[in-house]
Amino acid sequence: MRATPRSILYTPALSLDRVVKAWSYDADVHLIDLEDGVPVPDKPSARAICLAALEKAPEPRNIAVRINTLSTIEAVRDVVMLTEASTPPGIVMMTMVDSAVEVALLRGMLASAGVRPEIYVTVETPAAISVVDAIAEAADGLVLGSADLAATLGVEITWAGMLSARQAMALACARHGTACIDTANFRLAEPDVLADEIERIRELGFHGKATVHPTELPAINAALRPDPERLAHARRVTEAVHAAGGGIAVLDGSMIGPPFARLARDTVAAGDAWTARFGGAR
Repeated sequence: MRATPRSILYTPALSLDRVVKAWSYDADVHLIDLEDGVPVPDKPSARAICLAALEKAPEPRNIAVRINTLSTIEAVRDVVMLTEASTPPGIVMMTMVDSAVEVALLRGMLASAGVRPEIYVTVETPAAISVVDAIAEAADGLVLGSADLAATLGVEITWAGMLSARQAMALACARHGTACIDTANFRLAEPDVLADEIERIRELGFHGKATVHPTELPAINAALRPDPERLAHARRVTEAVHAAGGGIAVLDGSMIGPPFARLARDTVAAGDAWTARFGGAR
């Protein structure tokens, strides 16, 4: 099973010291942003900062780089930079994607130079929502981009306004085993908003949440990282089903049918995969 990050911290590539300092914060994935967080005149220096930061990365496979929109010359320069990096990132995040063809194109360009990162897609256009199943099949992860999507729709970034997009993403990712990551919270002065979003995305089946501020990481990690008690219970369930020969089992007075057995197996597999990749000493 794919190891899915539960927290992604975005840091714009404006200062090498700032990017490297961000690695001291407890995020599963640290993202170096070359797109929205960097003004156009600063794009060349941002790529140089990104290269230098990748060389210093303690765990490059858990570093992501968000590139510019694939149809722009800045994205071409980003891709060339990534293919020439001595230490490539583990994840490349795409922006303003409208079709799965773009994902395949980027994957092919990188692979032609021997670079094979996971590809994550920021879902932030109505076109992407309309073909989200195909994009989820082509990508390794989807991340809701609420700011651009809301602006295009002409609505506020509210739970109701983004609900249909979140539901479409959750269903598509579940079908294809793709990481499903929620948008960053932009109302930093209102911690109740973050807590409410975290609880609701868990109910929808999201795996993780992005953030632009490290103070949000403890809440995100506490809620979304594998829970030891839940994992222990899931292991007991799988053991009970195994002891019953794969049929219906009884544990603590409750019947365990196939759907609950499958959920327990998936919970254990996801927890073990997360621990193997992200659960080292912190």
